[in-house]
Amino acid sequence: MMENGSIRQLLHNRHVAIVDGAMATELEKHGVDTSGELWSAAALLHQRQAIYDVHMSYLEAGADFATTNTYQANPEAFANIGLSESESRTLIAQAVQEAKRACTDWSQRHPSRRTPLVAGSVGPYGAFLADGSEYTGDYALSGQQYQDFHRVRMQVMAESGVDLFAFETMPNIGEVKALTGLLRDEFPNMTAWLSFSLSENGDMADGTDLAEAVSYIQNVPQIEAVGVNCVPMDRVLPAIRAIRQVTDKPIIVYPNNGDIYDPKTKTWSPNPTGSEPAFAHLVPQWIDAGARLIGGCCRTTPDDIRTIAHAASANV
Repeated sequence: MMENGSIRQLLHNRHVAIVDGAMATELEKHGVDTSGELWSAAALLHQRQAIYDVHMSYLEAGADFATTNTYQANPEAFANIGLSESESRTLIAQAVQEAKRACTDWSQRHPSRRTPLVAGSVGPYGAFLADGSEYTGDYALSGQQYQDFHRVRMQVMAESGVDLFAFETMPNIGEVKALTGLLRDEFPNMTAWLSFSLSENGDMADGTDLAEAVSYIQNVPQIEAVGVNCVPMDRVLPAIRAIRQVTDKPIIVYPNNGDIYDPKTKTWSPNPTGSEPAFAHLVPQWIDAGARLIGGCCRTTPDDIRTIAHAASANV
């Protein structure tokens, strides 16, 4: 199984693969209200076509992945608005279906191109708390509690046919260890990428040394790529260099655009230091440093992904 992992196959004949960009940012342009605790998952309730449209826009921009709209979709979050576990399972399955439908339709339009992969987004427990904890890691559950929290979403996505999991914006080393243990013990035929959120000094958000965290992941065969996401662009290059020192796994990076998120108001404010350097300028540096999968996170757009794809193809 490990010889035929999704990312390994994708990178077999190419140097860099392109990850998609922000879901919530684009859903807002389609009229979806993402200000509640469900965030982008709110679209699953009544606006599934918008999810499909966002996936398609990223695929047309050059993305090799459609990342499911499940970052904040889990039974506990849905229970908070009165839904049963059965209803939650249905919504999570529908999120996968929209990503798969977009990939299928895109492939029919582009029969000579490789079919994009569906990555099942698994956000951290801190995202469920809806208080910005995915950027601090300031929470502590037992390993069993973390696994109980993540299990159903992962079960539904695996059963619904995702190609791999995307363990995203992971700020807490205890959760990382529990999640990779769950992957090993209950999903032995699945692979994943894992990306950390970072503190200002470049460590994991909870203070764990980044090299220590990556060294742990190095010994988890089912994690096919490791890196960072939803970090300001100026933290990406130092992170790639640090990660490269302790792993031979492909490195994945998909930063945000530098704007600042307020977890209380669920709103963004412009980057106080002005515009971030352009992807066109930075992507070649990231590739030279060792990045193999590159995309965007919060506040990035299909235009950004198109720029990344162009820069990556020009750099190889």
